[in-house]
Amino acid sequence: MGARDGTYLRRLVAGVFLASALAQAADSDLPMHEIAPGVFVHEGRHAPWGEAANGDVANLGFIIGERCVAVIDSGGSPGLGEALRRAVAQRTARPVCYVINTHVHPDHVLGNRAFEANGADRPQFVGHVRLTAALTARAPAYLAALEREFGVTRDAALIVYPDLQVADRLQFDLGNRTIELRAWPTAHTDNDLTVFDTATATLFAGDLVFAAHLPVVDGKLLGWLEVLSVLEGLTVDRVVPGHGAISAAWPAAVAPQRKYLESLRDQVRAAIRAGRTIGEAVASIPSPDNWLLVDEFHRRNVTASFAELEWED
Repeated sequence: MGARDGTYLRRLVAGVFLASALAQAADSDLPMHEIAPGVFVHEGRHAPWGEAANGDVANLGFIIGERCVAVIDSGGSPGLGEALRRAVAQRTARPVCYVINTHVHPDHVLGNRAFEANGADRPQFVGHVRLTAALTARAPAYLAALEREFGVTRDAALIVYPDLQVADRLQFDLGNRTIELRAWPTAHTDNDLTVFDTATATLFAGDLVFAAHLPVVDGKLLGWLEVLSVLEGLTVDRVVPGHGAISAAWPAAVAPQRKYLESLRDQVRAAIRAGRTIGEAVASIPSPDNWLLVDEFHRRNVTASFAELEWED
């Protein structure tokens, strides 16, 4: 067997293994935890999106009312979205009336397609007023990545855009159960949305809150710190972060994230004052301790923060 034949065989075996793994993930039950009455959460893995089976890296959830169900984030692939759809059906016969995306990142939105249905059973898809533009800009890259990482054939229909756009605040009645949606100024992204279940005082914070997984700056560092100040003042019984463990210790749970973001701000400002270039800042600002996925995201955070802060007054 020649080198070219050996390469082909390795790729073939890898493809069979990946297809088997995806099929197994799609056929298995998705672990869900009932963290409050009628509030279910699946905790994603701490891994880069493209390296986790079915893109299972973000926290996903749903809330059951007397009339219908609201899904909060649908997962990082159509297969994961299908597993989440089945997880809902295993726990209630009530229809899904809303699929709410907390922001544009692929691990939170690419399961939407699994909830599409013809006729009256189709839920309404909900997002920040800026989500449509963000999805439109990123759709080609997302479709290419789905094909490259998970073998999903490119199809524009896999990107599901919001029917309802939240510019400020919006309430939904799920049947004697009210959830409150709030759109935020640019922070983690420019399209962050939170969901608050008034019955259990549970806040789905999306990626405005990270636990264990290093926070990722894809919007504005200073804006994120301002948004955190508002979030810290909310009265909640538990918070579901976009990544990491659910916490009832609020606002103490977000203290490590604030410390990291403030340190990042201060070190980048110091590098700018010292006349360093963006490359020198990336090379010199040390990686933080006690976070996961630092190698994947810290240098990126320094780059994004430098680009923002070098122009501040």
